[in-house]
Amino acid sequence: METEVKKMQVVSLNVGKPKTVEYRGKPLDTGIYKLPVAGPLALRVGGFTGDGQADLVNHGGPDKAVCVYPLEHYAHWEERLGRKLEYSAFGENITARGLLETEVCIGDIFEIGTALLEVSQPRFPCFKLTQKHGPADMPAQVLSTGYSGFYLRVLREGSLAAGDRIVKLASGAGGIPVRQVLYSMEHGRKDHTGLAELAGLESLAAGLRERFRGWLDAAES
Repeated sequence: METEVKKMQVVSLNVGKPKTVEYRGKPLDTGIYKLPVAGPLALRVGGFTGDGQADLVNHGGPDKAVCVYPLEHYAHWEERLGRKLEYSAFGENITARGLLETEVCIGDIFEIGTALLEVSQPRFPCFKLTQKHGPADMPAQVLSTGYSGFYLRVLREGSLAAGDRIVKLASGAGGIPVRQVLYSMEHGRKDHTGLAELAGLESLAAGLRERFRGWLDAAES
């Protein structure tokens, strides 16, 4: 049991309200600048108490209530960027140990603290990573490595804190890893079999299922 606690754990719990920064000489509202907190924090269907997003079209909502980023990727980015990174470097709510995109599957269910959460979709990188970290190709680097992080939806509201262990209670139907869905989001337009599988995956975020269904319909017309 002690090994399990060390393997899957909330290393840092991070929240923050949107702030205005400069990007290419213009003001930009973003919620990527979150800060670690000790907790416990209340978690509702819409997200954590004290957290917020600036772009409510592409971020937030029930299928993106909690953003998770694996601690294991930090060493790679610190080497590439040439500096030490603080937790929440990727705007994640949970910096987690033991949850890699190649292993975590859509529909996997985890208990963290008193909350119950389900994996809903990958996080697709955007230009705000460039604003925060510098390299113009930062989103492309994230896609090429597959080090994207992912989102959770809240099945049972509760509270959690930094240091809480993460317990897997159920595996997602189909066993489709987050990494596979991320690849399909970028390259999957011609993969008819893959698109059909993802379009029918009920635990996948509704917006993504609709996108894959649209691509499939277009390919078959």
